[in-house]
Amino acid sequence: MKHYKNLSELHRENGFPPNENPLFSIYQCTGTCSMGDREFTSDFYMIGFKKLKSGVILYGRTKYDHDCGSMMFIKPRQIIEMKNLSLEEEGFLIFIHEDFLNGHALHNDIKKYHYFDYETNEALHVSPKEELIIWELYRKIENEYNNNQDEYSREIILANVDTMLKYSQRFYRRQFINRSETSGKTVSRFIEEMDRYVSSGFLTSKGLPSVHYMAEKLNISSGYLTDVLKQESGKTALEHIHIYLISEAKNQLKSEDKSVSEIAYTLGFENLSYFSRLFKKEVGITPVLFKKQLLN
Repeated sequence: MKHYKNLSELHRENGFPPNENPLFSIYQCTGTCSMGDREFTSDFYMIGFKKLKSGVILYGRTKYDHDCGSMMFIKPRQIIEMKNLSLEEEGFLIFIHEDFLNGHALHNDIKKYHYFDYETNEALHVSPKEELIIWELYRKIENEYNNNQDEYSREIILANVDTMLKYSQRFYRRQFINRSETSGKTVSRFIEEMDRYVSSGFLTSKGLPSVHYMAEKLNISSGYLTDVLKQESGKTALEHIHIYLISEAKNQLKSEDKSVSEIAYTLGFENLSYFSRLFKKEVGITPVLFKKQLLN
């Protein structure tokens, strides 16, 4: 598998114009926009906007096949394949080497945007108004990139990239709301999957379900799951797992003649102190005290 360590090699091998900066580059696509004919990885963050007419983009587990304006976000060393692409309109690609972010606030902030971990079927679909905002920011980046770069260039470029990422976060939240209205609440699907996990006896045999496991069962990425649950309910996927299990714990403490440690084990907790801390955090008292109050 091909791995690109520097932008010069990426531009040269894909027929792009020479990059103006060794650690940051852009490429505007007109009509076609492919990168080789095989899977590859890189040391770059990639931001892309496309209206795809035909062709294949693969990253994560699924095929990117959207025919409307969509943005994709790819982190370093993520496997991607782009071939035989034909676009409805112009698109763009932004490449940001990890080292370009060194010493800048975006070095840490970019890791907070979970959509760099989303799958392709969770790409950002922008409305016409949102598309205008994204293109306006791209033009600002393009102007600075093509000018004679000086000591202010990096800061100005990254400021506009940061703004683009913040707008993308806002647009994703709008998308979460719109999609929940058409495809059903993710919270409800999440709880149904937890019900199946518990009824199958997996808590005892496999332990606590991970966010990654739950996301796979819902056929979405863990980052997307956490963000859409946060949007719907104000709580993350992990918090929903904990709330579900504490609810089960309260039920068992009320109705079954089991010790706190037995209940903790039944619910998949290998560490009793962890279970007790989590229970107290959610309920306000320890499970031992909760059980004593029931007995009294």
